[in-house]
Amino acid sequence: MKRIFQLIEKYFVVIILLTVVITFYYPNTFKWVMGSIYGTNTMNILLGIILFGMGTTLKLDNFINVLKRPREILTGISIQYIIMPLLAFCLARIFSLNEALTIGLILVGTVPGGTASDVITFLAKGDLALSVSLTAISTVISPILTPLITLLLIGNHITFNPLTMFISIVEIVIVPIALGLIINYKIPKFTERLKKYLPVVSSIAICLIIGGVLGTNKAAIMTTSWIILVVIILQYILAISIGLIVSYLSGMKTKQSITIAIELAFQNSGLSTSLAKTHFPNLTLATVPGALYSVWQNIAGAVLAAIFKKYVKDDAENIE
Repeated sequence: MKRIFQLIEKYFVVIILLTVVITFYYPNTFKWVMGSIYGTNTMNILLGIILFGMGTTLKLDNFINVLKRPREILTGISIQYIIMPLLAFCLARIFSLNEALTIGLILVGTVPGGTASDVITFLAKGDLALSVSLTAISTVISPILTPLITLLLIGNHITFNPLTMFISIVEIVIVPIALGLIINYKIPKFTERLKKYLPVVSSIAICLIIGGVLGTNKAAIMTTSWIILVVIILQYILAISIGLIVSYLSGMKTKQSITIAIELAFQNSGLSTSLAKTHFPNLTLATVPGALYSVWQNIAGAVLAAIFKKYVKDDAENIE
């Protein structure tokens, strides 16, 4: 069993691609993910598992870190919740995306950073402590900022209830993370054992969410995917570029600049997909940007980590 888990973790990107291929040829395979279990959305359950896993890796120091490193934290959070949503909004307008895809893309821009950013930061030899703190803090404040910013960007055109979205994010995000934090604090030996398995469980959950969304929307995606795919790749590249530029102009060192760029590029796309499904049920294509973004960010992440790792190494050698 341990060997299987190691293989899944090692070949996660390959498994994502395999999921996409299976979904393309057999779209009904993962459609059950878009249903419910005992009255609760299956997708929300899977996302809760992922965020519970995140909670077990966190400590209070990750939140106290904002007092120790205010410039880096505030810069990262500001870009996350100001520039990223505006970037998504502008791209949707420039490429004239339809209503559903616009909502989905904006949600990708307004959600917090994803846990994958911590893994990529580690591989890229970035500032892991900063990455974990940014992910934790942006996630905790997301119940307030995500609905508010989404309302400001699309509220005049599409009606939705920001209060209901706030409650959803608390249920999907805050409760699992808090539970993970509490268990980590109360039973550290138990969570230490869990850490061996939770990354793989989270990886499987991400693949299932991707498969469910792509399978359900296969027909529509076949006619629009090239447009939204171009937009998503642009969003990803621009996020990295903006993160590097703003961090550099703020006077940060290379490792911190790279960390913030990675944090911005890796969004909690699973949450954006879940929110789209829950709060815009009549616009099924709204779930597509989040699913496609998840596929792209995980594939591109390996390449990004390798590039940044070499850059950090070369930079360190030059300093020496």
